[in-house]
Amino acid sequence: MSAVEKRSVTIRGHRTSYSLEKPFYDDLVAIAAARDLTLAALVAEIDATRPRDTNLSSALRLYVLDQAKRGTAP
Repeated sequence: MSAVEKRSVTIRGHRTSYSLEKPFYDDLVAIAAARDLTLAALVAEIDATRPRDTNLSSALRLYVLDQAKRGTAP
């Protein structure tokens, strides 16, 4: 199992952090590139649409999982 790494990002002018295992992070980077977005823009998009009772790290993992299930993840 890959170790969890903490990363920081600025979303709408606010610094925040999230923790992801490397495979999730790598897929998130690839999805952003495939959509011609910066990683920060994709994270901001996911953050804006996540349920408020879901933390950002979980929302990012669920997004990657959803993309994989749809066959749109790299």
